[in-house]
Amino acid sequence: MAANGSQEKVDVLVYGPSKPVIDNGFPANFVLHKFENHRDLSRLAPEISGRIRGIAVTGLVSTDATTLSHFPKVEIVSSFGVGYDHIDAKYAAEHGIVVTNTPDVLTEEVADTALGLLIATVREFIKADRYLRAGHWTTKAFPLSPGSLRDRKVGMVGMGRIGQAIARRLDASLVPVVYHSRNPAKGVTYKHYPNLIEMAKDVDTLIAITPGGPSTAKMINAEVLKALGPRGVFINVARGSVADEDALIAALKDGTIMAAGLDVFANEPEVPDALKAMQNVVLLPHIASASVTTRNAMDQLVVDNLKLWFSGKAPLTPIAETPVKGR
Repeated sequence: MAANGSQEKVDVLVYGPSKPVIDNGFPANFVLHKFENHRDLSRLAPEISGRIRGIAVTGLVSTDATTLSHFPKVEIVSSFGVGYDHIDAKYAAEHGIVVTNTPDVLTEEVADTALGLLIATVREFIKADRYLRAGHWTTKAFPLSPGSLRDRKVGMVGMGRIGQAIARRLDASLVPVVYHSRNPAKGVTYKHYPNLIEMAKDVDTLIAITPGGPSTAKMINAEVLKALGPRGVFINVARGSVADEDALIAALKDGTIMAAGLDVFANEPEVPDALKAMQNVVLLPHIASASVTTRNAMDQLVVDNLKLWFSGKAPLTPIAETPVKGR
């Protein structure tokens, strides 16, 4: 049972990168045990593992069934980020563990990044910046960009909170939007495509903002990229696992698609040299939500979910797989 507002000690594992808002956000009755990675967890004494009742996952560290099984008394996992494919939600649900994430507070920031990445990619802004810095502008004007938003149609792969925020920005930019998802999104008037290939054929730009995990692994594959075509632009602000990275590299090399803008990769922080060598790719180091303001809000939500739970209240943002009952 969780605490009911008393000042009993609550042992919490802080698992992942150290963050000031989380490290300093708990009252005195919370006892924090800080470990940055799976290797460090091996140093956690069994008697402490047996006392852990909450886990704050502060980054994309694997919190699988093996990890969770070390903590027989854990009641809640409060995870940083919207995506939670690094957490075994099935194991948590089967063992009565509530999992929370940090949606909403990063929606607009990620949507801003997606649109900025799209514009930077189609208009070749990074390439132009390098051109100027290299001194070439003094002798020759930068070439006209082959891409523009003005003649594009965007297919969203995913239409959740962030997808809808991106679509609003595209609306304001007078760019037509359609989308693919497993089921039509409630309250959304954009055209829905049940079939991803059919959507790719009808657009020239794909923006991936769908959850990671086995159900979406490599869904942007060679067939999808071929359907997108030689004017095609692919933007990924979802998870690196969503795209078949080898197929994407091949499509960029041989002109199957025109360009890509990527904030996420299959084996972060490692990025294939082939991508880094290309001039038709814009690469970001997974920074879609990475402003001080937004990251502080995400960190605070990690803290707030744990504090509410151990005061006997429902957390703010439980995931669908582990609904909270009886509070």
